[in-house]
Amino acid sequence: MKKSDIIIYTPESSIRNPVIMLCDMFRDLFAGRELAMQLAKRDIRAQYRQTALGFLWAFILPLAHALTWIFLSGSGIIKISATNLSYPVYVFTGTILWAIFMDSVNGPLQQTTAAKHMLAKINFPKEALVLSGIYQTLFNGAIKILMMLIVLLVAGIYPGWTLVLFPFGIISLIMAGTAIGLMLTPVGMLYTDIGKALPLLMQFLMYLTPVLFPMPKSGWALYVYKINPVTPLVLTARDWLTGFSPEYLGYFFLVNAISIILLLIVWVSYRVAMPILIERMSA
Repeated sequence: MKKSDIIIYTPESSIRNPVIMLCDMFRDLFAGRELAMQLAKRDIRAQYRQTALGFLWAFILPLAHALTWIFLSGSGIIKISATNLSYPVYVFTGTILWAIFMDSVNGPLQQTTAAKHMLAKINFPKEALVLSGIYQTLFNGAIKILMMLIVLLVAGIYPGWTLVLFPFGIISLIMAGTAIGLMLTPVGMLYTDIGKALPLLMQFLMYLTPVLFPMPKSGWALYVYKINPVTPLVLTARDWLTGFSPEYLGYFFLVNAISIILLLIVWVSYRVAMPILIERMSA
């Protein structure tokens, strides 16, 4: 064993040495990348094994959701105010972007919960679990985006040069979602209520985001939509995809800066909490 491979365990909290802790965090993130890829491949195969439609399921579920709202709007059951895109395109792109964001929120808790038995028996970089969730989100997201681009072309919408910026919108959604999911993971490991309530909370949050409905023109709803940090992420990603000039670009960058800071904070919390959670699971 090389001297650089020796790991020294000490009872002293790593939080006392922030610089060393940050170095250890990124070292473990790098060290866990191959394990994360293997876990992601295993879970993706399991997800689509013995399904007749295979990878299309990553696209069918958000499509079905979009078609429901298109029907409700077209039949006059609900009235939607005017959008800068045709409503079918607006709601379709919105549901795809929201599905990617929701996958990134669910990823950390799902991966960590699924690895409970492995955590109690094997010592490995726990960042591999979070990274595995991100890999799966990127894979499923790529399928959704490819299908979405095909639908846009069929609908006669041809993305312009802003399409090269669209990946930054996707990365922003995944980064913000991962930060939220990682924040909930330690509590979700202790109380399964978090995992059960998360889909309901995400559904409610979707109605407060310009996914299905355009930005309100006035009133308290406009205020709620504006303070929702996911709003600029969805709007900017959709604008870049469809060739419009982003209206909330400044807010977009602000949310990204906050997401980076939050991600680092909850990452530290995750590292500190995991040994305690593993000990409780082993007891």
